[in-house]
Amino acid sequence: MEIDINSLPDDPAELKRMLLEMQQCVSDRDKIITEQLVQINQFIERYELARHKAYGNKSEKLIGAGEVFNEAEDTLDQEDEQLIAQNQDTHVKLDKQSPKRKPLPKELERDIVIIDIPEDEKICYCCQGALHQIGEASSEKLEFIPAQIKVIETRRPKYSCRRCEKEGTSNTIKVAPVPPSPIPKGIATASLLSQIISGKYQYGLPLYRQESMFRELGIELSRKSMSQWMIRCSELFEPIVERLRQHLLAQRVINADETTLNVINEEKSTCYMWVYCTGTDSPNESGLPNIVLYDYQNSRAGSCPVNYLGDFNGYLQVDGYRLSSG
Repeated sequence: MEIDINSLPDDPAELKRMLLEMQQCVSDRDKIITEQLVQINQFIERYELARHKAYGNKSEKLIGAGEVFNEAEDTLDQEDEQLIAQNQDTHVKLDKQSPKRKPLPKELERDIVIIDIPEDEKICYCCQGALHQIGEASSEKLEFIPAQIKVIETRRPKYSCRRCEKEGTSNTIKVAPVPPSPIPKGIATASLLSQIISGKYQYGLPLYRQESMFRELGIELSRKSMSQWMIRCSELFEPIVERLRQHLLAQRVINADETTLNVINEEKSTCYMWVYCTGTDSPNESGLPNIVLYDYQNSRAGSCPVNYLGDFNGYLQVDGYRLSSG
């Protein structure tokens, strides 16, 4: 609002009145602006809260994060609670319609243990006649056998020619070739590497914890050695990963998302693991391959999926993060 000085009245009282009116207008406008800012901030907070509930870290926790101390008590099923109550009170009668535990898989190895009464007790207390078997009471319990570690010592006999040795001619020593190994000249077999890989990347066991677990078994495997093995295995897996990536890019629809990672000695404090997948959560007969691939990046920029997917011309399904459309 512009005011022409020449149009202002010379009367001081009139000027004071105009000034008071102008101050009141400014005050009313400031009040409206303040109320609008409060509403805008409330809308922003509601939006951020809704976005966090839908896509926040609480729904993207890694394996092993956020365990609860009372998990055992919290996850008791109805059958377990009934068995505990029965042990506490021997007079409790189970309901006829109580849930039954699922039988253990038939393909598991079984050790049959027969607990029979002594031979001198297999007589009738009434007539002293011999008792005959009419059936048996059976129950199953699950036995856990701890992992076993053994040493595979490979011996390759060497052979030479005695005649050539006596005649002093050149002698050729023959020996069987060294069998292939994922880590040449290393002590790790494929089974040991599989155990370390699945422990770290599937069940969230860091290498320092696995180092302690092996030490309890009397084996010294340093984190440095296991780290070198993991890097070597990643190089061996590259052709398989690239082949899976080609199958992934051949699909019509790909799902993509990213989550934060804790990375040591990285320039940026927050890094991301991008995941690209297709298919279903379980085996199916639809013909769609179940493929899940991970791509580590130090940002969540839209260029990450663009660079990874390359010439993909199908549909990419992502969340509402704005850079995903880049």
